[in-house]
Amino acid sequence: MATHLKNLSDFSNLEIPTAKNYRFGIIVSQWNDEVTNALYRGAYDTLLKYEAAEENIITIQVPGSFELISAADMLLTSRQFNAVICLGCVIQGETRHFDFICDAVANGISNVSIKHNKPVIFGVLTTDNLQQALDRAGGVHGNKGEEAGVTAIQMAHIQHSLVV
Repeated sequence: MATHLKNLSDFSNLEIPTAKNYRFGIIVSQWNDEVTNALYRGAYDTLLKYEAAEENIITIQVPGSFELISAADMLLTSRQFNAVICLGCVIQGETRHFDFICDAVANGISNVSIKHNKPVIFGVLTTDNLQQALDRAGGVHGNKGEEAGVTAIQMAHIQHSLVV
């Protein structure tokens, strides 16, 4: 599906449950902070929009996207969270480092989710350049942080519905 000039963060066709009964962790990479701060603002504001209490949203900053994995594991080990959102941005460079980091982060985040049987949301942009990242962090393609927030709410609700 082509994304040219399409806002991918339109949730008008979805029924989003309330977030008021859930506790969320948001982990934000400090690397590419112009992008990750915008992703964070999108995720945080979305949780509040759907009635999450401010005191039920814990934010942790980590140096880079690779560190999202261990921080998510630390948060979920505390058993205090219904969902964790991982926000980062990896931009293609001249070396294969991009491939290794993207693969490790995607696999690590999914492994943490499976280990703890809790939703860990992949809100990591993997783009060819800074402009593509900005376009997805509040630009023409919406804000992937908002999408991560909605996903966290939906997944926490699904898990709660299955347990109760």
